[in-house]
Amino acid sequence: MGAGAKLLTKGEANKAVETLFSHYGKVKYYLDFDGPLQLMVAAILSAQTRDETVNKITPALFAKYKSAKDFSKATESDLIRYIKSVSYAGNKALNIIAACKELVSQYGGNVPDDMDSLVALPGIGRKTANTILINGFGKVEGIPVDTWVMKLSYRIGISLAKSPEAVERDLMEKLDRKHWPKVAYLLKMHGKELCGKKPLCEKCPIARICPKNGV
Repeated sequence: MGAGAKLLTKGEANKAVETLFSHYGKVKYYLDFDGPLQLMVAAILSAQTRDETVNKITPALFAKYKSAKDFSKATESDLIRYIKSVSYAGNKALNIIAACKELVSQYGGNVPDDMDSLVALPGIGRKTANTILINGFGKVEGIPVDTWVMKLSYRIGISLAKSPEAVERDLMEKLDRKHWPKVAYLLKMHGKELCGKKPLCEKCPIARICPKNGV
């Protein structure tokens, strides 16, 4: 916990989130996909890579590889031709191939719809698993936590934790369950629009609630 950092109450946290939802209107997941398999692949590719970069390369990738079986038969060099613009392309290619081999051998080529099975796949941690469950299956077991969510959760006083797992627990405890599916994308949008490296507090709809931790 940073010196002087403050936490919102549960009521204040929900009010802040509801105000942001009202301010930004429609909030949605930021990667383009059609079905759980494309979502899984896009989510793996998105780690430490701009969303725009992923969305630019996936149409050609998905036109070439239409099933888990297709991906499972690819080589690292095959995939790198399509994904070379993302960070750690080699590692991600290997993870996609390995994950799809498991989908073929264990799940009939389908992406599983439970947390334990998802996090057991190569290249998939809890954040990506939450993303797949929420956006691919409409199942809400938790909240995806990335660097944007950690930064904004701290700044506006919902969580002062330092690990993704602890931040997720705090968010789940503080926020009403109805907010869980989209709050991660809301916080990312808020970070990009108003609360980035130089927060525009004078334009922020929650300026009177926010403790401005770390600003």
